[in-house]
Amino acid sequence: MSAAQSIAGRRRLSQAELDMIVSAHEKFVTGKQGGKRASLRFMTLSGLDLSFRNLADADFSASILDGCRMVRTRLERANLFGADLRQADLRQAVLVRADLRGACLRGANLSQADLTQADFREGQVAIPHPRKGFETVRHETRNGEADEVNFSGATLDGSQFAGVSAFKADFSDCSLRGAKLSGANLKEANLSGAILDGADVKGANLEGANLTGAVMTGVDTSTARLSGAAMQGCLAASTEQALSRAEEIHQRCLANQAWCRTGGKEGQPARLDGEDLRPLGDRLKGLRLTAMSAAGACMVGIDLSGTQLQGADLRNADLRAANLRGADLRGAKLAGANLTKADLRQALLSPLPLGPERKTLADLKAARLRYALMQAADLSEAVLDGADLRGADLTGARLIRVSLRDCDLGQVQGLDLTPA
Repeated sequence: MSAAQSIAGRRRLSQAELDMIVSAHEKFVTGKQGGKRASLRFMTLSGLDLSFRNLADADFSASILDGCRMVRTRLERANLFGADLRQADLRQAVLVRADLRGACLRGANLSQADLTQADFREGQVAIPHPRKGFETVRHETRNGEADEVNFSGATLDGSQFAGVSAFKADFSDCSLRGAKLSGANLKEANLSGAILDGADVKGANLEGANLTGAVMTGVDTSTARLSGAAMQGCLAASTEQALSRAEEIHQRCLANQAWCRTGGKEGQPARLDGEDLRPLGDRLKGLRLTAMSAAGACMVGIDLSGTQLQGADLRNADLRAANLRGADLRGAKLAGANLTKADLRQALLSPLPLGPERKTLADLKAARLRYALMQAADLSEAVLDGADLRGADLTGARLIRVSLRDCDLGQVQGLDLTPA
């Protein structure tokens, strides 16, 4: 399709015109006077800037948005049906339940975007006549195209990707829980560290894909094409043995709680090194597990919100996508732990006092904290030397005397190291 055909019949907007329409839409969204829903169908918006704006429920169907800057733009339920989003910058954009059917996203950057339940499937796109414009329209069925898109760290839970082409796309450290990927072309895609719990990959082309360390619980790959795919370190479902031990492990954790409550008179700290704790789900939420040892344990996706884990040994534990919101991790050992996409909002990672002159610092040396949520966490004096913090959100975190030697701080948000 020629450039003349693609732009025929479409009105080109200036940045000033677009800003006026967006301002009226933001009033509409918030119920203010003078608001009007943005109808930006069949427009040419190439290269314009919509970053940080609220365009929830806006209509961009069949518009040209190539090269647009849309960083952190709110596009919940937006209609992007048949839109051209090639090379668009959509980092951290919110596209929950957005309609992206038949859209072309080739080469776009959607790193850390929230695409929960977004629809990327095929759609019928109206192609205007090169001379007569929209007087003479032919309809063309187009598959969604996401070739070479950067989805690293994005959330795609429950998204509709059936039949979509995502050749060489980067899904590293993505959450794709329950995503529909049947018949998708994921040839040579990077899915390393992706969380694919319950994803449907029937008939998908995963030839040459990198699935190293991906979480594949409940994923049936029997009809997928996997020749040349790298699948080292993939995490499968919990074994029968792990499921049968869940009750015994829970009892050990309750004994740990009794030990805390009675000042050591009853129970004892739990020793769970190397165990698969996933079958416990949310049964450890809010428990007192001070001094627990779960080094090297598999704790992917478990709920530890509000749990007391002071001085716990969680070295090299797999805590990807775990919920540690508001957990007390003062003085905890987390060196080498994988906390990619973990929720550590309001968590305490400050020193644990052991007496008038003694304290133990939280140790996160060489921990993986990619895309971790750490807003308002207390990291005072925490040791994060050599940690991977790429894409982590530290907005409002307490960072007094935190040690960040040799850290990877690419795309970190909210890092303010000015002395308190």
